[in-house]
Amino acid sequence: MADSETLVAAQTSGGEEDANRNEDQPMPDAQNPSDGSDSESDSDSDSDSEDEAQVKEQIEALETALYNNPSDYDSHVQYIKILRKQGDLEKLRQAREAMSSLFPLTPDMWQEWTKDETTVSSGLEAFHAVERLYERGVSDYLSVALWCAYLNFVQEYDPSVRECSAAGISKARNLFERALTAAGLHVTEGCRIWELYREFEQALFLTFVETDSGAKEKQTQRIRNLFHRQLSVPLADLKSTLLAYKAWEADHESSIDVNSEELEGLPSHVVSAYQKALEMLNARSHLEEQISKKDVDSEKLEEFMTYLKFEHSFGDPARIQILYERAIAEFPVSSELWLEYTKYLDKTFKTARIVRDAYYRATRNCPWVGELWVRYLLSLERSHGSEEELSTVFEKSLLCTFSSFDEYLNIFLTRVDGLRRRISASTQVEDGLSYAAIRDIFQWVYAGSLARLYSMEIEMDHINEARSLYKRCYSKRFPGTGSEDICQSWVRFEREYGSLEDFDIAVHKVTPRLQELQFIRLQQESKDTGPATNERESSRKTTREKRKPPSSSTHEQSPAKRSKNMAQDLKKTKENDKGQPRHSAEASEAAALDVNKAESAGLQESKDKSSKRSVPFNDQCTAFVSNLSLQASDDDLRNFFADVGGVVAVRN
Repeated sequence: MADSETLVAAQTSGGEEDANRNEDQPMPDAQNPSDGSDSESDSDSDSDSEDEAQVKEQIEALETALYNNPSDYDSHVQYIKILRKQGDLEKLRQAREAMSSLFPLTPDMWQEWTKDETTVSSGLEAFHAVERLYERGVSDYLSVALWCAYLNFVQEYDPSVRECSAAGISKARNLFERALTAAGLHVTEGCRIWELYREFEQALFLTFVETDSGAKEKQTQRIRNLFHRQLSVPLADLKSTLLAYKAWEADHESSIDVNSEELEGLPSHVVSAYQKALEMLNARSHLEEQISKKDVDSEKLEEFMTYLKFEHSFGDPARIQILYERAIAEFPVSSELWLEYTKYLDKTFKTARIVRDAYYRATRNCPWVGELWVRYLLSLERSHGSEEELSTVFEKSLLCTFSSFDEYLNIFLTRVDGLRRRISASTQVEDGLSYAAIRDIFQWVYAGSLARLYSMEIEMDHINEARSLYKRCYSKRFPGTGSEDICQSWVRFEREYGSLEDFDIAVHKVTPRLQELQFIRLQQESKDTGPATNERESSRKTTREKRKPPSSSTHEQSPAKRSKNMAQDLKKTKENDKGQPRHSAEASEAAALDVNKAESAGLQESKDKSSKRSVPFNDQCTAFVSNLSLQASDDDLRNFFADVGGVVAVRN
């Protein structure tokens, strides 16, 4: 959440900053001709040197701050501001690009950038560079002012538009239509774009010669249709637009009387559209007034949410979308707004490009919201985005800081589930798309997720890959009993899928690891039990050592001993048949019993309950062990019986 706080602070302080952005650059004081003393001249020179040194220090400090923390929004803003005052265009351009790669820029910042580039550059190549900047700017946030600046720039600097060539006129009209789609429904400011569009068409009308009556008539009808379109939209200047339309019709020898009643003489379809637009405007006037009056951000956001509920009740997608864009331009880091907006777009447009673009912008404004990244991945999958695009978005999400573990988990699971669906549905493997991609993602998770990975590898008959995973993970530490579970799972895996050599390797690897884990667990338990437990164990030890073990027979052996002896006899029989060395069999048997000690404990408990046979002794906790390896020690026995209560004493 550190990024969000930084961005919020920068946005809320943007009002003061924007007010100072467009001020003229401070110029050095002119020297007074009447004051020619060398001392004052030297003083001015020293003062300038001190100012330059101070500015240089500020620049170096900001560069250091950005090097240490590239996500510091405020430092980016201050760095750009001071470089602009210095007039270092190349450095300024690099600073703006660096900030734009991390954060969306405000409309004012885009206007400053385009203005600076237009001032210092000329030629067709420079025009296209500035044009690309405008395109980037209008895609960050909704801004009528930026769209108007873009339209004026193209009309003034595009050679084909200035010359009124067919290609230029078509390009300008397409740009005007894009602007109307993006901002033409803005109740209070949309009229500015409509007026620019009409002015362009009217200026074009004047270029036609008198002899070309067909072209002039066609252009007249185009302007008339543009008026009709504007009069059907609920905009703040609806009445003044009607007066302008009647005046224009009067100039073109129409039968409409400018001084007549408001709607007298207008075509019926225009009157109907105008009355409906006026009714819609009146219904929204109080909501627009509430938004414009609120100065406190929380209250203004609340009014926007009320306005959005009102528009949702009518269900006009274009009006709902533009109101969301207006709200986001005011509150760009409101995760609530972005979540509601993207949810609406998902429901309404589903796979349209506009949905993907909205998620791209949402994750740039609120990168700390895990749900936005999850929805972004699903949106890309829904619209059949490429694997490269999905992978890029996933990698970007991992660079963000989320507030909970669940957000990370949801992103991982969304990515893995998406890969599985794409692989299952595809007959041909897409570039870079295979089960290896899922395998790579699972390397980020542990314990329970590793178990899912092992199961997947085995189901896909990827035995070598599964074995490789066990070898890499058996020595790692996991919460709870995760480490023991992986060791035991490896031995079971080799029993079912591996050769005898693979089984022996697994046993050889996990045996010391299990002993180490058991020792650590015993140490932890001894710390937790405390002195009282030690005293009780000492008392029990004294009592048990006084007792003599009874003579044993096959029928009177304890369940644990019978189970162990049967396993040993079976193992020795197999060794004699295969000619295996005795010590190897004994080591494998010990490890196998170690792995299945939990099962033995369960068997012992079951047999104890079911056995009705009388025993010649009272102490049920004494076990007699024979046929041990010569290398076995007392510690080995203690470790072996650790999970069934431990060993109090070993008597030879």
